[in-house]
Amino acid sequence: MISLNAYDYAFIIGFFLITLTIGFVVSKKSGKSSSEYFLSGRTMPWWLLGVSMVATTFSTDTPNLVTDIVRNQGVSGNWVWWAFLITGLLTVFVYAKLWRKSGVNTDIEFYELRYSGKPAKFLRAFRAIYLGVIFNVLAMAAVTLAAIKIGQIMLGLSPLQTVGIAGLVTVIFSAVGGFKGVVYTDFLLFFVALFGGVAAAYYCVNLPEVGGLNALLQNELVAEKLNIFPSFDDKETLITLLIIPLAVQWWSAWYPGAEPGGGGYIAQRMLAAKDENHAIGATFFFNILHYAFRPWPWILVALASLVLYPDVASIQQAFPNIAEDKLGHDLAYSAMLTKLPNGLLGVVLTSLVAAYMSTISTHLNWGSSYVVNDFYVQHINQKASQKELVNVGRISTVILMVVSAALALVLTNALQLFNIILMFGAGTGLIFILRWFWWRINAWSEISAMLVSGVISILINFTAFGAYMFGGTDSEGLTITGVMPGWMTYPFVVLVTTLIWILITYLTASDTKETLYNFYTKIQPGGPGWYKIVNQSKKEGISIEQNENQSWNVPSGILATIVGCIVIYSALFATGYWIYGEYFKACIVTTVFVVFSFMLKGLWKKIKAIVF
Repeated sequence: MISLNAYDYAFIIGFFLITLTIGFVVSKKSGKSSSEYFLSGRTMPWWLLGVSMVATTFSTDTPNLVTDIVRNQGVSGNWVWWAFLITGLLTVFVYAKLWRKSGVNTDIEFYELRYSGKPAKFLRAFRAIYLGVIFNVLAMAAVTLAAIKIGQIMLGLSPLQTVGIAGLVTVIFSAVGGFKGVVYTDFLLFFVALFGGVAAAYYCVNLPEVGGLNALLQNELVAEKLNIFPSFDDKETLITLLIIPLAVQWWSAWYPGAEPGGGGYIAQRMLAAKDENHAIGATFFFNILHYAFRPWPWILVALASLVLYPDVASIQQAFPNIAEDKLGHDLAYSAMLTKLPNGLLGVVLTSLVAAYMSTISTHLNWGSSYVVNDFYVQHINQKASQKELVNVGRISTVILMVVSAALALVLTNALQLFNIILMFGAGTGLIFILRWFWWRINAWSEISAMLVSGVISILINFTAFGAYMFGGTDSEGLTITGVMPGWMTYPFVVLVTTLIWILITYLTASDTKETLYNFYTKIQPGGPGWYKIVNQSKKEGISIEQNENQSWNVPSGILATIVGCIVIYSALFATGYWIYGEYFKACIVTTVFVVFSFMLKGLWKKIKAIVF
């Protein structure tokens, strides 16, 4: 437990007061209508939305997750989330424009724009609860769990005290200020959290026990964890950490903030943008900061923690008051922060509070937008006034906060929940990518994929079937050799889910011509997947193409995605090599970054997007 002085308390209390003030200042305008409360009237600029996206993913559980990964699997273990850059840039160069064109209030409302009949209505309502409540609560619980661990180690607070203090302030300004309050506070939260993360990394690396950057990199426990890529000699690790994420995971998995084709709170921000260009600019800005620059401060703290706390037992010895069910490698991040001096300690604690509040506030507003727009209005009161809708949004915000906080009290670590969410979304991602560009996909495709991935994930993770198929332990603790290697778990779920949803797609009726014609007319997706519908409309004398001579811009978008990945990955690697002191590699990768940045600029002009 640390001791805070007057400067530390001034930073923390001042920050709480500022965020609450912002929420109350914008509350009057946010409360005018549900559109203002959830999308701020669709008037937001790219830079504000981009910063908000970054702030939202800058959550308290992310440093803990990265620390857990680095301590267990090394720096290369981060490919489990670095691979999501591919789908992130596809969202930038292909899907951002489509989402903004749709004009929907939530990405769940998309279902009744794209699909027809009762299956579309059911899917919209079910996904609103499934994602907006169940999965959203799981994600918020992981963030709250991280806050609990920070409160225990750094301040000696009980879990209930941490949840009560941080949760209360967050839910007040989220419920009162709505989306505008969330985005405005995110702008402040981002800079506070970024400064705190960098400052913490600098101080922790230079602790006397660590000895500075050179000593850290030469430490035996750290040296074996430094590789950015997993060893090619260890085939199982290579497949698990690099090949599966890059070959399968990025397009097949659903995960909050990294949905294939865009979705969730990323889609909410694209829908709130002034226009299509601002939607594209916001998502690109987010991906640059999220993947290229932000991970390294967390990684450095994680590596430094290996010097002071080489294993979980050493963490437990240093902090004997930590509850046994909360012990894990992810605690090492908070443990390192206890070494900070007063003054800086207040800033870093404030940055962690900022990270917590930005993420939770976004999830609360996003989740309640589903409850209001896609469930309450559709199935409870279709004639509800705007005032009533705003009130329902505020009530659902409070309920989501309470439920997620209760769940956080029974969880153990962030990586545990990350893997569960990842598995439950396995195999569904391809639908989210193709549904814009293939007319034959229908509501039953998504319903079947969602159910199958959930059932198979439960069978593998919580029954004897998983141990039999992929190895593990039986009820008596005996080791079982699986039919297939353990690394096949995720690809197996994806394969079975994909085969079943494709089969169901062809066994069920397609959407009505009216729905397909209206969707194409509004969105203009183009491409070979719509040739049959376009030709059919021409035969009927109905025009659904606005410009028949305009070339399909998706190939350019895919090329821009590939070049953009090279740009951002090279920035990520170059930063790492400069830190490692591997200057020859750093110069080469930096050159790649510069060359491909110019190429991307040219491609961006070609697809008629804004250029920074």
